[in-house]
Amino acid sequence: MYGLVNKAVVDLVCSKFGQETWNKIKQKAEVDIDLFVSMDAYPDDVTYRLVGAASEVLGLKPEQVLEAFGEYWVLYTAQEGYGPLLSAAGSNLRDFLKNLDALHARVALTMPDLRPPRFRLVDVDAQTMKLEYFSTRQGLAPMVSGLLKGLGIRFSTSIDVAHAREGDHDEFTITMSQATA
Repeated sequence: MYGLVNKAVVDLVCSKFGQETWNKIKQKAEVDIDLFVSMDAYPDDVTYRLVGAASEVLGLKPEQVLEAFGEYWVLYTAQEGYGPLLSAAGSNLRDFLKNLDALHARVALTMPDLRPPRFRLVDVDAQTMKLEYFSTRQGLAPMVSGLLKGLGIRFSTSIDVAHAREGDHDEFTITMSQATA
């Protein structure tokens, strides 16, 4: 994964729990990197170890850590200069989700080692959508749940998210409290 992801993990932990907690997580994960470079690729194992250590240190399930990170990621990437790119992907939740693969394709232009997931949005009705998530990385579905919740906040749309594993992919049913265009 790119350093941008790991930098966001550092920022989330430090902003919510402090530098001392981050130091404990880093030590438990046996990660001796002091500064992650946003545009450098790091082994996925580094991120997985950080999530596992954060789970232990914070007393949370790994799924809870990933979901909190996913929600945080939406705000973090906007602050890190990706706000205009996020805005170009859609002005409401439905349009944004339809454009996820195109968004990742644009990001891949600057991050050649990017291995993004693939998404497919299926409209059910005015309030309900199903997002199909395909990834070569295992265990990140809780992060997608958090991303969806963060996007709900970004687009001022109250949502409920239900997750199920469907064969070769994960499926997220997103129910909005009000219809969006």
